[in-house]
Amino acid sequence: MRIAGLIECLNAALQMQSYPKFHNAVGALVVRIGSREFKCIGDKPPQDHPHVYLNMGDVSEIVCPYCSTLFRFDPSLGVNEADPADCAYGDID
Repeated sequence: MRIAGLIECLNAALQMQSYPKFHNAVGALVVRIGSREFKCIGDKPPQDHPHVYLNMGDVSEIVCPYCSTLFRFDPSLGVNEADPADCAYGDID
């Protein structure tokens, strides 16, 4: 039982590493993204804030509790895409 729990925990950690990152260095009122699970980094490094994992679940919008950026899910965008396009950060954990 303990090994199964450890494996499940490791799998969850590995999955979390593959989430796309988005920022709002351009100061957009709304950042449309193609993923419901992602990390907000606030601004481009080195001005980024601590990377915050966000999960929209069944809703279509979420606000980053750290930088107050409003992210809106847009199914017409790819998982790593954003509108404005510059808000997609290419480095994926």
